[in-house]
Amino acid sequence: MDRKTFVKEIIKILDDKKAENISALDVRGLTSLADYFIIATATSETHAKALSDYVEEEIKKQTGEPPHHVEGREYNRWVVLDYGDVIVHIMLPEVRDYYGIDWLWADAKKVF
Repeated sequence: MDRKTFVKEIIKILDDKKAENISALDVRGLTSLADYFIIATATSETHAKALSDYVEEEIKKQTGEPPHHVEGREYNRWVVLDYGDVIVHIMLPEVRDYYGIDWLWADAKKVF
């Protein structure tokens, strides 16, 4: 699966589980961390856990690819799934607002 399709599939998975304010950013040329950031808002810590679990399960089922690293599951306020060149951020609204991740990457091209 090419990476644009991979990004679209993660967006679909997040949308299926009712993630809010989903955006995908093409950060190539802006950082060496990844090519794409996907940012989604969860309505609660339970929702953040459910979203991250579902993304991980579905992507593994479809592609066989587990995340290289997962951060934030101990509190489920900001969960990061690192797929190498695609990084998924699942955040509670107040955390997303506080860290201004959308503003921080405002120069990135929106893919979704």
